Amino acid sequence: MTDFTGLVALVTGGASGLGLATAKLLHSRGAQVAALDLHPEGLPEGIVGFRADVRDDAAVRAAVDGVVERFGRLDVVVNNAGVGALGDVTANDDDEWARTLDVNVVGMVRVARHAVPHLRRSPAAAIVNTGSIVASAGVQQRALYSATKGAVHALTLAMAADHVREGIRVNCVAPGSADTPWIERSLRRTDDPAAARAALDAFQPTGRLVTPEEVAAAIAYLAGPLSSATVGTVLAVDNGMHGLRLRPAAPA
Repeated sequence: MTDFTGLVALVTGGASGLGLATAKLLHSRGAQVAALDLHPEGLPEGIVGFRADVRDDAAVRAAVDGVVERFGRLDVVVNNAGVGALGDVTANDDDEWARTLDVNVVGMVRVARHAVPHLRRSPAAAIVNTGSIVASAGVQQRALYSATKGAVHALTLAMAADHVREGIRVNCVAPGSADTPWIERSLRRTDDPAAARAALDAFQPTGRLVTPEEVAAAIAYLAGPLSSATVGTVLAVDNGMHGLRLRPAAPA
């Protein structure tokens, strides 16, 4: 499939996890892809890295302008850069709240702020924000992270309303527990990582974690021309975690 031929895509957090899977998929489908990341080294051939911290407005502006200077246009922005946080409301201090909100929410605003003027000139402009199931489903030990992702979902709707008549579609993908480096690091911090992974898999309605490639496929759909009537949507890729209520599995 080459539905992104001629389009230029910018993926933040594009050097690992969901972002890298998305960058690779968009490139395979014809896009010229730039990955904005703190550590953009070692990217696959054909994906161009730009170093920037989404907390640094000047660096974000320079990266976005650099993408347009290199490729001549910007059509798709995938706002994927983010950090995790564990704990209930007593666990994270003010500095961690400020840092996590700055990356997960304000970072998306900075990228969009500098991308929108370029996207207005695209005939196929789209922004896809990465949210999370925890924005709409109460999950233990995710107070701070849930708050940031709830903000991302609300921000998506506001952006969609603001820019739809400029020809810029804004949508959001909401992954469930995905098999990413952050999940791996979280599991390694437990007393028994193998048992923790088995329990996490068993908690999923499908018995496994979401793969980065599955999330990337949803992002590509929302970003692509084939979804031209899809605006202001939050698309769950969560193994059914949000909508399903299953009885416990029968013992083997």
